[in-house]
Amino acid sequence: MKKTKVWIVIPAHNEARNISNVIDETRKYANNIVVVDDGSKDKTYEVAKRKKDIVVLKHIVNLGKGAALKTGCDYVVMNGAEKIVVLDSDGQHDPKEIPRFLRGLDKYDLIFGYRRLDKKMPFIMKLGNHLINKTTTLLYGIKLNDTQSGYRAFTSKAYKKIRWESSNYAMESEMIVRAAKSKLKYKEVQIETIYNDKYKGTTVIDGAKIILKLLWWKLTGG
Repeated sequence: MKKTKVWIVIPAHNEARNISNVIDETRKYANNIVVVDDGSKDKTYEVAKRKKDIVVLKHIVNLGKGAALKTGCDYVVMNGAEKIVVLDSDGQHDPKEIPRFLRGLDKYDLIFGYRRLDKKMPFIMKLGNHLINKTTTLLYGIKLNDTQSGYRAFTSKAYKKIRWESSNYAMESEMIVRAAKSKLKYKEVQIETIYNDKYKGTTVIDGAKIILKLLWWKLTGG
């Protein structure tokens, strides 16, 4: 697999403090990087633009993680990507894991990263993940250790089948639902996660909305 066929997509919102280091670390494992600034109010876009040989796209207003990720994935597919790795911009995902995700795509359509449920993970996050995991298994028959981890990889062919409509954090669950319906081959890989900000990411309200979405998709066939 030529490196030109591998792309990394990084959605970012108000991550001026972290984005530079995330880009620098990611560059060690991939030549093609796309950062999508999702209407940040800080200097995220300017900091990313100062980096050479990467693509920086921008939403004028904040549309949500799902929308930012879809913008980036659409872009790389149009530019010949065959393998796509997506990771967060806040420094919680270690880019050194990228080669493991890419190797997994040699045999599978989709690779899910999963975090260890240890004492480092905030309790409310553990509880929310547990409830969403169980709901996902019950409704769709796809069993995952961590349905809300944003560290994932998929082939461009798989992306066309899992391309989501959700603009917010529900996209991670919608991707799983679409993967289950398309009977894609998937694998999980355990990842290390650094919790820089325990309140950043999916909130209790987000979690409740995701469970309602899972039920809605099941009832409507969405």
